[in-house]
Amino acid sequence: MADRRAIDAIIDGAGTIDMREEGSHGVLLLHGFGDTPQTLSPYAKHLAKSGFAVFAPVLPGHGRTFDAFMRSRADDWIRAAKDAFVEMRSRYRVVSVSGLSMGGALAVIIAAEYHDIASLVLFAPYLGMPRWLHGAAVTHWVWGRIVGPVRANSPRSIHDPIEREKNLSYGQVTGRAIFELLRVVKRARRALSQVVTPTLIIQSREDPRVSTSVVERAFKKLAAPEKKIVWTTGAGHIITVDYGRERLFSEAERWLASHDGRNATAARS
Repeated sequence: MADRRAIDAIIDGAGTIDMREEGSHGVLLLHGFGDTPQTLSPYAKHLAKSGFAVFAPVLPGHGRTFDAFMRSRADDWIRAAKDAFVEMRSRYRVVSVSGLSMGGALAVIIAAEYHDIASLVLFAPYLGMPRWLHGAAVTHWVWGRIVGPVRANSPRSIHDPIEREKNLSYGQVTGRAIFELLRVVKRARRALSQVVTPTLIIQSREDPRVSTSVVERAFKKLAAPEKKIVWTTGAGHIITVDYGRERLFSEAERWLASHDGRNATAARS
């Protein structure tokens, strides 16, 4: 049996990003399914340079061996995201949450419970699963042990070939892991009607994993009175490292800066 410490060791470049030295507005960044904070690094640097205190934790089972990923569960990811938010909340007067893909779904789950979040910024939030993948998830107990891990990466997820090469995702997934992702999606979709936090969604029309119809349905269900979608093209799913990302970071920065937390502070008190 592999040594537990070796299984749980963080791979190079996949660790937590902590840029909280200064700033009174904390921003929690949450990465996607089977991926790592590496996909949020350019975004984190942009925000930190603009004066935000940024923290992007590596989620349980992620950024480690594939065995560690296979052992992690939806409840682990949700609990870790909430714990990170509560810790940020104890340090900063104003806290916003931003997530990519599944990280966007986790941000929605947190916002449904904590109404004192200053703002949300969701990049390509994974709030709906294609019918065929949903079917694979709910029947994973039938085929998962027989088939084993299946290929999960797509060149269309990151159009930029240089950034695609840098990506540290596993590139494969098990049936059980897809099922755990579905659990997060279902919980996030239920949570949308309870989210009142000002929310910005940034989405590519060329995303191979999240369709425009999924985003539009989620947007309608979102209870936040202040909400906005920014569409982009020329990029895939991991838009935080893809072509045109600087414009998207600027959109996110403006949204965060325009919500200074006065309402959030009042709600907390």
